[in-house]
Amino acid sequence: MFNPTSQQCRYLSVTSSSSSMDENEYEEIADETLDNLSEKLEYFLDKLEDKTYDIMLNNGVITLALGNNGTYVINKQTPNKQIWLSSPISGPKRYDYINGQWIYKHDGQSLNELLKCELDKMFNISIDL
Repeated sequence: MFNPTSQQCRYLSVTSSSSSMDENEYEEIADETLDNLSEKLEYFLDKLEDKTYDIMLNNGVITLALGNNGTYVINKQTPNKQIWLSSPISGPKRYDYINGQWIYKHDGQSLNELLKCELDKMFNISIDL
């Protein structure tokens, strides 16, 4: 099981509010984000020795199963125009699209940065997201 270290993750400063995009724009951006993220995570998993780890993208939901390290679920939340994350490390978070990134408003950290930080620490290797 993963134990967080004393390393700190980088946080961004949030200087603007969520954009007021329409539902079609949200769907396009969210789908592109999930597709890209899924591809990068699949590439990352291919580098690991444990072939029981799995990633699946289905109907706007990424499920990243990491055995004893837990499971990440990342999904679109169309009514809120958000992407939601359930992390076995940091718990649930809701991301808004701000300045071209999915940002968690409570701490200013982007979705990609949080995933990179947690997975880097968990597997002691660098992942490119």
